Amino acid sequence: MAKRLLPDDLWEQLEPYMPVPRRRPSKGGRPTIEDRNVLTGILFVLKTGITWEDLPEEMNCGCGMTCYRRLRIWCQTGVWKKICPILRQELDYSERINWKRAEKNGRPGRKGRDRAPAEESASEAESAAAIRVA
Repeated sequence: MAKRLLPDDLWEQLEPYMPVPRRRPSKGGRPTIEDRNVLTGILFVLKTGITWEDLPEEMNCGCGMTCYRRLRIWCQTGVWKKICPILRQELDYSERINWKRAEKNGRPGRKGRDRAPAEESASEAESAAAIRVA
């Protein structure tokens, strides 16, 4: 049987650092994905090197963009800075994780290959518009 990416004992160490979930009004919309599931998705992307949009739906950790957005929020609010040392120390496969990619993806306004697919720089948008006009 395959090992869990985020074992129960490790989650128990990390859970106190997670932000308290906000209450959402019951006006429809998608239910919020649990932090543990999202963190599992983030670890899977960082371990395997796949793009965020290729995160398998079968993992029940939301779509890749959900994981990407949550990583950015956690980086901006300091959550990632608190849990990252614990993850590095406790995960058996820590050496196979691209930790720099997590830091890069968590920074606002970055440029590079690891950008989320929906983001494009102003120059890319202008180039695309120029091509469409031509």
